[in-house]
Amino acid sequence: MPLLTPEWSLPPGVQARFSTRAGGVSKPPYTSLNLGDHVGDDPRAVLENRNILKTQLPSEPLWLKQSHGVAVSTPISRSLFQKVGIEADAAVTNVPNEVLVVMTADCLPVLFSSSNGEVVGVAHAGWRGLCGGVLESTMQEILRLSTDLKPADILVWLGPAIGPHAFEVGEDVFHAFCSDGLAIPPDAFIPIAGREGKYLANLYVLARQRLLALGLKDISGGSHCTYQEKEHFFSYRRDGLTGRFASFIWISA
Repeated sequence: MPLLTPEWSLPPGVQARFSTRAGGVSKPPYTSLNLGDHVGDDPRAVLENRNILKTQLPSEPLWLKQSHGVAVSTPISRSLFQKVGIEADAAVTNVPNEVLVVMTADCLPVLFSSSNGEVVGVAHAGWRGLCGGVLESTMQEILRLSTDLKPADILVWLGPAIGPHAFEVGEDVFHAFCSDGLAIPPDAFIPIAGREGKYLANLYVLARQRLLALGLKDISGGSHCTYQEKEHFFSYRRDGLTGRFASFIWISA
């Protein structure tokens, strides 16, 4: 099956899935279920890969043009502008069968659902997006869609991302998080012995910290490593020229 279901307790009516690199038609180095149309793959192969997934989804996903920013696509913004070529790194909806999606290949995909199943969201959270506030922006738009919701009513799943033993960063990333106003968890940046100014960063810890600071309590996932799980996931850090897998969420009609 090209799409897998996260281990995540969701309310009835909310569906979530994620893809791996298996089950498609793309040729190396995009083998094989590459969903990214911006990475140099044959456009016909990407289209066929996306069509393979359509049998498991209720509608065409709202593919985003991602840029490591914090913009959030909302039902109102989509009603005012075309639903194609959406420039954003997150999306929210309360519309049944509207499939939200983010593509990744090391960055952290984050799925959101209200506990009553009436609002869902997605976010593409690499280190720049995390530090810039993409999770906070997504939560803000989720709460705007349903004013009765509180942060504690929101469930979150952290999808496959580069793990803490593989994500090497420099002083620029470390200082960016140090200067954003939140205390740095002790296991978020581990200095690399013998390599001054180099750290192993933990995206999962950094994301959890920000979500907990917002008042969320139910946070699942965070057990994969795209860099180390070569058979299952694309990884930009590992391979450079590579494909993208995707994480999806929607409210069933």
